[in-house]
Amino acid sequence: MAIAEVTIIPIGTATTSLSAYVADMQRILARQQGVSYQLTSMSTIIEGPLEDVWKAIAALHEAPFLSGALRVSTSVKVDDRRDKASSSEQKLQSVRLKLQ
Repeated sequence: MAIAEVTIIPIGTATTSLSAYVADMQRILARQQGVSYQLTSMSTIIEGPLEDVWKAIAALHEAPFLSGALRVSTSVKVDDRRDKASSSEQKLQSVRLKLQ
């Protein structure tokens, strides 16, 4: 399973607030098949089979254009572990155990 951290920034919008764009992108993610996701204050974490994660990222990248943005900057980090099952929660739990 792949875990991706995605940050999408619409450029050239009428306001400095991006929360409406973020809300639109969360609605798009809710319709995506094969992935789970978590909104954070700085990005969105998407988990699932790599092919489904890429499809979700492509849909998210297009979303600001559909809302009137003329330019979009998208940053993606992918952790694709194939030797054993992995998830965001599993990664966090591993660190928590080491903190005890």
